[in-house]
Amino acid sequence: MAAATVRVSANNTITASHISKGPLRKPSIFNLCFRNGGAAAQRRRLFSCSAIYNPQIQIKQQGQPETLDYRVFFAEDSGKKVSPWHDIPLHLGDGVFNFIAEIPKESSAKMEVATDEQYTPIKQDTKKGKLRYYPYNIHWNYGLLPQTWEDPSLANAEVEGAFGDNDPVDVVEIGESRAKTGQVLKVKPLAALAMIDEGELDWKIVAISLDDPRASLVNDIDDVEKHFPGTLTAIRDWFRDYKIPDGKPANKFGLGNKPANKDYALKVIMETNESWAKLVKRSIPAGDLFTCIAAN
Repeated sequence: MAAATVRVSANNTITASHISKGPLRKPSIFNLCFRNGGAAAQRRRLFSCSAIYNPQIQIKQQGQPETLDYRVFFAEDSGKKVSPWHDIPLHLGDGVFNFIAEIPKESSAKMEVATDEQYTPIKQDTKKGKLRYYPYNIHWNYGLLPQTWEDPSLANAEVEGAFGDNDPVDVVEIGESRAKTGQVLKVKPLAALAMIDEGELDWKIVAISLDDPRASLVNDIDDVEKHFPGTLTAIRDWFRDYKIPDGKPANKFGLGNKPANKDYALKVIMETNESWAKLVKRSIPAGDLFTCIAAN
């Protein structure tokens, strides 16, 4: 099996300023691997594990792209693998968050974090043993917010009582640059779309990379309409219709079929971060999800 190691470039390297609001401190030794259990999370704050204290992260590609065994692993300089879902912090302060790119813009291979595999690498999704592709390219960078989880046991009263889809929260990053699979970007949320996919709630947070030339111009939903006219409608329509070519019905959207503003997006992020904290603290059964947090 082929293997390659790629160091994240200067713009994409996770540095101390990317992952910590204060001085870097080596955390206590711990290695928590579990699938069920325990203690309730405190409300109304962002939870984060301290697993990533090493400022250098490598991307390790295993296998060949567009094959069943292809995986994109995340590792420290020592070579120790870490989980992009559990070990990379969510919150960076001042309304900025880490975003992990899974699917680069203008591509169609359906890449996603393997939430049920050790270290949750990124892989191409499959159905009936075959690799999955969107019927056409996605026009924005697409990925996830680490340390978030849409709880499938929790009904959202504001979105038709839909239950979470059992995955991290999705992000649609609207900047002009094409991200790479596994790239970690600093983003600020701008809006949220409440997609309902076969009865499950599947949030889409619309965000922009801080490195984008227009990032300073957009801070909320109205700014997106002004500086990226038609983008929010295009995102909604793309996700509404992408399953139709496969003979499935169109996806629906809650909240009146309209995107919600930045404050609502931040509320979604906080609530799903709290759900993730309960998951890894074992107060919610994990089922087949891999919920290991490890540190040196």
